[in-house]
Amino acid sequence: MQNVNIWSEEFGAATDEPILLIMGSMSQGVLWPEEFVGLLTAGGRRVIRYDHRDTGGSDTVDFEKTPYTWDDIKNDVYRVMDAHGLDSAHLVCHSAGGLLGQYIAVEAPERVRSLTVIGSSPLGGGEGAVIMRALMGEPQPEDSLPEPTPEFVAFYRTLMATPPPAGRRAQIDAMIAEQRLLHGTGLPFDEEAARRLQERIYDRARDLTATANHRLAAAAEPNFEPVGVLHQVKAPHAGHRRQPRTGQAGPQRAHRRPDPRRAPDDRPGHGPHPATRGSR
Repeated sequence: MQNVNIWSEEFGAATDEPILLIMGSMSQGVLWPEEFVGLLTAGGRRVIRYDHRDTGGSDTVDFEKTPYTWDDIKNDVYRVMDAHGLDSAHLVCHSAGGLLGQYIAVEAPERVRSLTVIGSSPLGGGEGAVIMRALMGEPQPEDSLPEPTPEFVAFYRTLMATPPPAGRRAQIDAMIAEQRLLHGTGLPFDEEAARRLQERIYDRARDLTATANHRLAAAAEPNFEPVGVLHQVKAPHAGHRRQPRTGQAGPQRAHRRPDPRRAPDDRPGHGPHPATRGSR
């Protein structure tokens, strides 16, 4: 599906080291905080962020007529790099974007200068299947990743069973509620900042409902993630998993001593958060 137009923007000088920011499923590129982008460019980096197909300013697709899979979403990453004249780049990825980054680092190592994965799971771990089984109340295999928290499951079960809100204000309120859930409890939630962000997401989207096509794409190819290839990543890489979706440490998380300053139920959240006043 090479005829899908992908929205992107870049910051910094064309001669600087390039960083490509890859956001997660159903998410616009502007979810990468302006503060974060500014820090990277101030450090002498050329930063590119983009909207996945069916999000933000990128083309929406009639999925019934022209279905696609997550392999197509992955290949859009190459198309963005090519459009910006990049033979390779540092990939910084969030959530499902982390799966794309890991896959590309295995599939085309020459195009990845380094790989940073935030709030994701290991390639081949099948996190999407774990979440769907939890939402459907199905048992998990013994070797699966940890289940989402009860709060996560309850929220999305309600969301799935409730008609979508009508009107701009109601839809934005619902988007803020989801952002609050994913924010976790480790940092204060800035509702005013959240409203500004969600208003921007709402207003720049061609069709908010089109993001559901990402779920259809996953269902069209449930075995998208290759298994047993993660050791093939050769690029320098770092991963940081901080999600409220799991209530226990997963097998991919390094064991570390608990922080005595953090309450036991403080969950750091799922998302590249803007700088929070008073946080460190």
